[in-house]
This record gives sequence, C-alpha cells and structure tokens, in this order.
Amino acid sequence: VEMDGFEGSEGVIVVAATNRPDVLDPALLRPGRFDRQVVVPLPDIRGREQILKVHLKKVPIDPHVEIMPIARGTPGFSGADLANLINEAALFAARANKRTVGTLELDKAKDKIMMGAERRSMVMDDNEKKLTAYHEAGHAIVGLMVPEHDPVYKVSIIPRGRALGVTMFLPEQDRYSHSKRRLESQLASLFGGRVAEELIFGAESVTTGASNDIMRATDIARKMVTSWGLSALGPLTFGQEEGEVFLGRRVNQNKEISNETARMIDEEVRVIIDRNFLRAKTILTDNLKILHLMAEGLIKYETIDASQIKEIMDGKDPSPPADWDAIKFEDKDRPSDDKKRTDKNAEPPSLSGDAV
Repeated sequence: VEMDGFEGSEGVIVVAATNRPDVLDPALLRPGRFDRQVVVPLPDIRGREQILKVHLKKVPIDPHVEIMPIARGTPGFSGADLANLINEAALFAARANKRTVGTLELDKAKDKIMMGAERRSMVMDDNEKKLTAYHEAGHAIVGLMVPEHDPVYKVSIIPRGRALGVTMFLPEQDRYSHSKRRLESQLASLFGGRVAEELIFGAESVTTGASNDIMRATDIARKMVTSWGLSALGPLTFGQEEGEVFLGRRVNQNKEISNETARMIDEEVRVIIDRNFLRAKTILTDNLKILHLMAEGLIKYETIDASQIKEIMDGKDPSPPADWDAIKFEDKDRPSDDKKRTDKNAEPPSLSGDAV
C-alpha cells in the first residue's frame, strides 16, 4: 500500500499504533506518511466514569453502588483495567453466591488489580508477621503525617506477588506533575518501613525487605538532582539519555559531566536521602504509641482500610472490617503455621509492595 503515491485518492486510510513514539524514525513521520499523530492518554475521571457505565451494564449491580467513587478511586486505570475490574468483581460475587455485585466485591477486585492477588497459602511465622506489620505501619504513619502526600487507602500484611505486605496510597484526583514538597514527602514515606524496623527491632535486625523502597527513593532523589532541577545544584540537567533505536533498546546515561560534578551530584543525592530518612525517624519516634497500635491492628486483622486507620490515628483500637466474619471462616481452610517455605535458594521477597 502506498501511503501517498501517484493517485490523488484511493480511499485507503493507513493507521498505526505504538507505545514507543520515541523510537520511531523521523522519516516515518514526514508529511505524506504518518504525519497526523493522535495521542490517546489514559482516561481521566470523567472518562473512567463513562467506561465503567458501559461495562456495568453487563453485570447485575447492587442499586446502592455509585459509579463516581469507583472512577475517583481508580486513577491510572486503562479501559482494559476497568473492564477487568468489573469482571473480577462479578467473580467475587459469584463465589459468595450473591445475585448482584456490590461495593465490597468492587473493592476486592480493585485491591487484586492494584496490589496483586492474595497468597494466603504462604504462611509467615509470628516474628516475620510482626516485622511486616511494623514495616507497613511505618509507611502509612509517615505518609499520613507529611504534607501533600496521597491519603492511605489500605494497609495489608497478606502476601501479594513477591511482597509480604502492601501499603497503598491513592491520589484524590488525577495528577500530572509533582512539587518538590510532594516528592520529599514521598521519600520520607518510602523510608518509613525501614525506620520502623530499626526503631522496634534494632539496627542489627533490619531486613532486606526495604530493598525496593530504597531503590525507588534513590531513583527519585537522583532525578530531583539531575533531571528536575529540585536541588541545591539549581535548575540544571546533568547527562542525557541515549540508546539504540530499536524495540527493547537499552537506554544509557550519556556522561557529559566531569568527575567533580558527578561527586557533587552524589553528595546532593545523599543529602536529600539523609534528610528524609531523619524526617521519617523523627515522625515515628514521636508517634511510637500509634506505631504499636497500627501494627497490632494489622497482626489481628491482616488488612486495615482508611476508616480503621483514622481510628488508630485518633488513638483508638480499630473496628473489625465489614467482612471479618467471612474472613475468619476462610482462615479455617488455611495451611497450619507449622508449614514452612522450602525454597531456601529463592531471592528474599520484599516486605513492601506499593508504598506510593
């Protein structure tokens, strides 16, 4: 097919799609070729609402279910994610022998998509469960007490994927940029888990569970210095990404800086990291009572939501979750605590799943 040949009009329209526009040859985008580009972003809250209305027509929905809160609570979901959300909710309802899909099933489906499927067959001993509870509680408490941080949606110590626990924060609205204050608050929250381990169990007993948190925090801090101009080095970009133009390319950092500048960058990254690690430590040290209360709630209920977290932050014991009786019934079918994992050569799982 000739995209722009000798004939004036052949009634043929050529359409192509890609998720990697950065690797396209500029010659392909010249006039007469693929010269009209249409960017299709992820749906915003209104778009998600309309997509949900389409998919909800296919399943019997409880009349008390409201669509807008679902759309507001699914930022970053694609159309396919929303379709999967409704399908998973219908499956949860069917397993519970319910005639309609309610808010509880929709919440369970959202948790499965956002945090991964529960691995209830994986049994942790009491010490590991306690450590995970304090780790996740540390993330949540710091996230609640720093400015401009997304609110806590749910905290869980049920293993999901490769994570032993998850602290999930959900933005209140679609967000397209981040302030320096928000980024530093995110850094402090990421270190909350490691700091909680250190405060409760001692520096010699901290685990590898914070590896993903540390990696993400270091990446954010380095981008603040080298890409976003949010450090004492000023509004400068250091180094440029370069890579071979093919799918699955490897992107390398082109070093256009001196050794002295590289040293200054490393020092500034260290300053940002240390500042927010100390910030998290100060917050948790001043709120040890709440840290203990939240960890105890997690050990008891395994998962706590925003309403239970608010009770804890007010110094109260958390109320049982709405489906607590059903969860206790399911627990009877779990493997006993005497069962241990046998794969000793496997890489140790991360304690924290999605802290931000």
